Amino acid sequence: MMIETVKMPVLFLGHGSPMNAIEENEFVAGFRKISTEIHTPKAILCVSAHWETRGTFVTAMEHPRTIHDFGGFPKALYDVQYPAPGKPDLANEITETVQSAQIEPDVNWGLDHGAWSVIKHMYPNAEIPVLQFSLDTNKSPKYHYDLAKELAFLREKGVLIIGSGNMVHNLGLVAWDRLNSDNYGFEWAIEANEKMKKFILDDDHQSLINYSSQGRAFQLSIPTPEHFLPLIYTLALKEKKEQISIFNDKAVAGSLTMTSVKIV
Repeated sequence: MMIETVKMPVLFLGHGSPMNAIEENEFVAGFRKISTEIHTPKAILCVSAHWETRGTFVTAMEHPRTIHDFGGFPKALYDVQYPAPGKPDLANEITETVQSAQIEPDVNWGLDHGAWSVIKHMYPNAEIPVLQFSLDTNKSPKYHYDLAKELAFLREKGVLIIGSGNMVHNLGLVAWDRLNSDNYGFEWAIEANEKMKKFILDDDHQSLINYSSQGRAFQLSIPTPEHFLPLIYTLALKEKKEQISIFNDKAVAGSLTMTSVKIV
């Protein structure tokens, strides 16, 4: 007898500072809340801003390590471990199913903070297998969008696909003196974030794929693509009749937004 599997939603999570892993704030409360609104996944595939590669890889080890890929933070953050298991058979299925690109299994990476700093709030017991999917830095946004569509089969198998990045992410222009100001964003950051949300809600994926043609506000908000591309993966997986909801929709320190998206 076949066991029926509920089709999983897709998430884009604005992960923000690594400190969100150990702090209590409205954003981590938002991550926790989302996990209560969806079925418990059989596995998680995370497309993180923090795994940039040449070629495309998926983690395929039994026990991915917790990677502390940052510097200058308190010891308590480096002490965090998220010992979720891997799922090599799922990694193999991905490498065999995707046709538009050669996906290579990886046994060296693990879980970077783009993955564990948000997933630990959703599933604190670390009992759900987690895989990461890398970002090929040589490829265009359209390439990533088309590749993401080939991952759609995972949703039918109970796999929760998470894109983890930030829609607006310019660390070079962070207003460190306003780090604790509620919903503080520069005009260009707010402008870009509002336009992005409109494109998302209007299913205008083409304008987001062509983000570099959207003017100065977008150029300042996306100085490099790695934090934006996980959103492209999430949107590519949306089907026509599915609903979009926006949460954690606030700016931080002028040049970052935590805006997150649920597609179900």
